[in-house]
Amino acid sequence: MSSKYVFPTMITPFNADGSVDYATCEKYVQWYYDKGCNGIFAVCQSSEMFYLSLEERIKLNSVVWNKVKEIEKNGGRKMIVVSSGHIADSIDEQIYELNKIAETGTDAIIFLTNRLDINDEGDDVWIKNAEKLISGLPQDLKLGLYECPYPYKRLVTPKILQWCLDTERFFYMKDTCCDAEMLDLRIKAFKGSNFKLLNANSQTLLDSLQSGGDGYCGVMANFHPELYVWLCENFEKEPEKAKIMQGLLATTAFTELCLPYPLTAKYHMCLEGIETENHGRSKKASELTDYAKSCIKQMRNLCNHMSSTIIKG
Repeated sequence: MSSKYVFPTMITPFNADGSVDYATCEKYVQWYYDKGCNGIFAVCQSSEMFYLSLEERIKLNSVVWNKVKEIEKNGGRKMIVVSSGHIADSIDEQIYELNKIAETGTDAIIFLTNRLDINDEGDDVWIKNAEKLISGLPQDLKLGLYECPYPYKRLVTPKILQWCLDTERFFYMKDTCCDAEMLDLRIKAFKGSNFKLLNANSQTLLDSLQSGGDGYCGVMANFHPELYVWLCENFEKEPEKAKIMQGLLATTAFTELCLPYPLTAKYHMCLEGIETENHGRSKKASELTDYAKSCIKQMRNLCNHMSSTIIKG
């Protein structure tokens, strides 16, 4: 396995009646594997977790985990699964949610940073709640952080990061600071530890890799993960091509902001041959307009050309 990692943020397919389409979920997992991803972030914001029942979150994680294990059993390489899904306000309820999800299988449970300080009261409140949350989880369970933007983005401070390092329980961070200087400082703080930093921001990805970051975990790995895999594996060996690839990834990633994601990602799966209903819970089906579809088709054509030119060429 590469020393750098690419983790897509798992999207949730739905049936026409609005129920979760677990069969198509398995096809997504296989697609991620075939595209070279090292792992999957299951039950996250891209999964529309705030719109899923606890039973659906548990089942979604179970399906992802079991499909990954099936792939491994059939001779495939190992894929890492990290899982979140605690959306409750109270820490006691979050303990229950995360234990139920962890029971179905995961390599690490990921804390949403805003759930540990829902009123943004400060580091001491965050740490106190984190201590309580950890005390209610299995002692051998690996942990991680995700600076989830919804309902508000709670960036972790140097004090919190140092506390996490001191616990020796944290192994993974999905960083959403979108700041090359802050990324560099965090990466330096993690040096020599088992704490891996995966950047969620495409526009600062190459900077973070050059600073020693551990890879990418984000929305755009639902569209062209093979390009992220190539960049993570080749940014040092082919620096000039890496700059071109970085420019493409940075530009195409703006579709996340101006188009109705995750409906766009589900539409892209259709273009990839995985039929998916135009249905979501965080976005209305009508938001996936012909204009949005055209943009995704054009992006796919461009990225396929880049793949054949740089990766295969």
